[in-house]
Amino acid sequence: MHDIHCSAVPERRSARIKRAAWLMRFGLGRAVLLLAAAAAPVSSLAQDYPVRPIRFIVGFAPGGLADLLARALGQKLTPALGQQVVVDNRPGGGGVVAMQLAAEAAPDGYTLALGSSTTFSINPILRKVPYDPIRDYTPITLAALTPVILTVHPSFPARSLQELIKLAKAKPDQVMNFASTGFGGATHIAAELLKRVAGIEMTHVPYKGGSLAVIDLIGGHVQMSFGAVSTSLPHLRAGRLRALGVTSAKRLTAIPDVPTFAESGLPGFEVEQWYGVFGPARLPPAITRKINAALVPALGSAEFREQFSDQGIELVGSTPEAAAAYVKVQLANWTRMLTETGLRAAPLAR
Repeated sequence: MHDIHCSAVPERRSARIKRAAWLMRFGLGRAVLLLAAAAAPVSSLAQDYPVRPIRFIVGFAPGGLADLLARALGQKLTPALGQQVVVDNRPGGGGVVAMQLAAEAAPDGYTLALGSSTTFSINPILRKVPYDPIRDYTPITLAALTPVILTVHPSFPARSLQELIKLAKAKPDQVMNFASTGFGGATHIAAELLKRVAGIEMTHVPYKGGSLAVIDLIGGHVQMSFGAVSTSLPHLRAGRLRALGVTSAKRLTAIPDVPTFAESGLPGFEVEQWYGVFGPARLPPAITRKINAALVPALGSAEFREQFSDQGIELVGSTPEAAAAYVKVQLANWTRMLTETGLRAAPLAR
């Protein structure tokens, strides 16, 4: 009896093991089928994308650098993707309004946004914003780098940055107004750094876009403006404005006679704005790669580079991974820079 009992146990165990193995194979097969079924819509979506127009959100008014860059990129994306790319200007809050819309959009590739140093590296540090620059977006590519230019009305008495500093120190009670593209933007920060480094006082007048600031500068409503080179350049060439300096490391080929801030007696003074294309978080990798593959060749084309280098803009095409890493580094860099200025948060303007 003992021997019979002992031999029966292995047989029963063997049967159970075989049955368990069959169930595992069946379960694994079902799991694979379920995963494939779940992935099928995403794969199909990426393969067919796009099948309707794409919205490209810009957080600043028409006519400024962000708007011009977005429209140029949209014109390149339209034939590359086979669908119309429509630029949607949503100025307000220094780009916060637009970035909130982009963060809340469906991650299907039909809503893109032009992110910038203002919206990704500065606003989240200065004040509470309704989005997280790292968590709420999918970086697609870096697009452009550009310095800030200081321009004045031709009637302004200072003809150089050093003369401006001397004038401000000689008449500290005289109100000196400067325009920027909004509180907390790179143009505003450049002015705040100048105030700190040079030991002068100036009054900030924020605008919702560079073109609006330039219009008021030409009209004499403000005395100087910190803005994008591309916005000021036509007016410089027409003699309606005069440039005192740029915040780049070296002079720009588009305006070789305009010195850098470092050349003008402020060594190490460098402020650079950056722009990139982003989608909402959880944008499928296949769609991200498809948009990236359409944008990067355009950004690297000789025609595109010539068009923008003449405006003091350096075009940059990158992988999504490189763009994501760049955003994190810039967030850290601007945190240090803003700590130096001691700039305090201001309420959001709609």
